[in-house]
Amino acid sequence: MQKPKLKKLFDEWIEEASISAMQEKLTTGELTSKELVLLYLKRISIFDKTIHSILEINPDALHIAEALDAERKKTGPRSQLHGIPILIKDNIDTHDKMHTSAGSLALKDSIALADSAVAEQLRQAGAIILGKTNMTEWANFMAYGMKSGYSSRGGQVLNPYGPGKFDVGGSSSGSGAAIAANFAAAAVGTETSGSILNPACQNSLVGIKPTVGLISRRGIIPIAHTQDTAGPMARTVEDAVILLTALCGVDDRDPITKTNPLIGTDFTEFLRKDGLKGKRVGIATEGFIELLDKNKAEVVKTALDVLRKSEAEVVENISIPSVKAEWKYDVLTYEFKPDLNAYLSKLHPSIPIRTLADLIAFNNQNDEQMLKYGQAVLIESEATSGSLTEQAYIDALEFDLYHSTEQGIDDAFKNNHLDVLIIPSDEGSHISAKAGYPTITVPIGYTQDGEPVGLSFAGTAFSEPVLIEIAYAFEQITGHRKPPVLGKE
Repeated sequence: MQKPKLKKLFDEWIEEASISAMQEKLTTGELTSKELVLLYLKRISIFDKTIHSILEINPDALHIAEALDAERKKTGPRSQLHGIPILIKDNIDTHDKMHTSAGSLALKDSIALADSAVAEQLRQAGAIILGKTNMTEWANFMAYGMKSGYSSRGGQVLNPYGPGKFDVGGSSSGSGAAIAANFAAAAVGTETSGSILNPACQNSLVGIKPTVGLISRRGIIPIAHTQDTAGPMARTVEDAVILLTALCGVDDRDPITKTNPLIGTDFTEFLRKDGLKGKRVGIATEGFIELLDKNKAEVVKTALDVLRKSEAEVVENISIPSVKAEWKYDVLTYEFKPDLNAYLSKLHPSIPIRTLADLIAFNNQNDEQMLKYGQAVLIESEATSGSLTEQAYIDALEFDLYHSTEQGIDDAFKNNHLDVLIIPSDEGSHISAKAGYPTITVPIGYTQDGEPVGLSFAGTAFSEPVLIEIAYAFEQITGHRKPPVLGKE
């Protein structure tokens, strides 16, 4: 990096820089968006060699940045994301020069015919889509035992806090590792069940899994329409909330967004340092804390002690009635086939993969590259009718909805008059996922070996404002996040 100013910013500032700090320098003219892109590209070129979090860079990123710099001078910024580089997961469509493949070599040449709603919202806000992140192939709905962060297209994503030592989390693993390593201001991940929350916990990040309907699902390679959602991943609650504000919106082509009462909300209004004051906070460890290894459990217990000393009213030993229910993923098995077939049918005519059956056949024909972990999950879904008429599907859907809401999250909130439910790490994320309810994870420290640990703040439908208040206040009194130690230039 030849320019002295950029070298100084690279050496002393860009690591852990917040979106607000970036905007301050952009406003004063100390930095341009073009230079900001160059700073992140430099970090990626040096440090991603061992992490494998980035699949490809947007070839137009520098030109987009220049255009946004010119617009800033002429008319001012569009939003807090104006000129800010953002990474997005490789299952989110962008109508540009980048591919959208869900990490699969089967779709390595697929360029979307239209932007996803997420990409549209980012561009409207003036964000720079810097590139696509690696992910667990098909969002970890391909095979049993597939390692988090592995894809045939991108290889294995590694956790920057302990490459090869600590699990990177999945399936938004590339988004998690990239933001932990400071390769962009923030990233968009997707979740069907734990795929934002888990890598956020594993990479010492804030992850927001919003209510299904807060963000449009259009243009996202699907698993299951009842549970899929995109969401922000960032180093701080504030940065995640800035991104959430940009992503939230109504979409005529995704009817569930018309249930969203928070359209037009600036979620940064809920960044309150006193957000815990007077809040009734329930701690739910039964059925969850025992799932953690003892080192992570100790970190969680220390964080809960901090919470008990806060201004919140803490309710201990909250029990979720369905915590020990026999949870299965039958709904996903049935919904995946029709949802994926609908997506594949709309790809560019040059792409030969038009159905789930085509995908399975491609994998079989290229087994050495494609079937490191097999494809049993794909085969099970293909065996369904794809019509969603099976009684087994309806029974499973009814079971999930009842046990995640009336006998799950809703029961705990109603009987204990709660504002938020606190759950260790990302355990219990499946219950909120099946309910379509929001959860925010916040870093709470590290084990003695240096593995990141997080805490989940779960709520009921469209309770993002109160979750943000509580998560932000908790983050402010703890401030546990620290950057990973990466290799040297």
